[in-house]
Amino acid sequence: MNAHLYLRASTKDQDANRAKGSLEAFAVGKDLTIAGVYAENISGTKLNRPELMRLLDVAQPGDILLCESVDRLSRLSMGDWDTLRAAIKAKGLRLVIADLPTSHMMVEDKGITGQIMEVINNMLLDLMATMARLDQEKRVERINQGLAKKRAEDPNWKPAGKGKNAELWKKVEALIVKNPTLSADDVAKLADCGVATVYRIKRELKA
Repeated sequence: MNAHLYLRASTKDQDANRAKGSLEAFAVGKDLTIAGVYAENISGTKLNRPELMRLLDVAQPGDILLCESVDRLSRLSMGDWDTLRAAIKAKGLRLVIADLPTSHMMVEDKGITGQIMEVINNMLLDLMATMARLDQEKRVERINQGLAKKRAEDPNWKPAGKGKNAELWKKVEALIVKNPTLSADDVAKLADCGVATVYRIKRELKA
């Protein structure tokens, strides 16, 4: 049986491949054939992730989507989590989470016992996905509280930030000005940046 390993880290300074070794060992221990490894640095709150979408496109019915933990797969809103679960089910994939033992039963069909375990596993997956989302929301809330406190103590304080990538900014701006009919998606592809960056630059150009 084929397994597709999905690894994710939130920021570029984190190692998305950190759990690769343990997932490969897990797959070997379950006699699974590793069909692909998909690693990316992107927020788990985003549903549209390039490597995750590629995995869903490449994987075949009956294959396994293997993750280290639920929060590596999802910190999504309830609606987006439902969408992702539906996409995984529609592809006929078996979702196995290394640190969720009930999901290990999905590696094999075990008759009525397997069906019962699948119901229990789905409930646990939904619960853990909700906990991952709430943890993310709490983290953002703490950050915002810290920023608010800093500003209250010093009205002139500003976060250091990373500043604009001047070269990228000029490239996007030139594309927008010279090719006003290009869509934001096309500009983003040509400039090799996110669509959100294109929209932000467009807003500033209009200001």
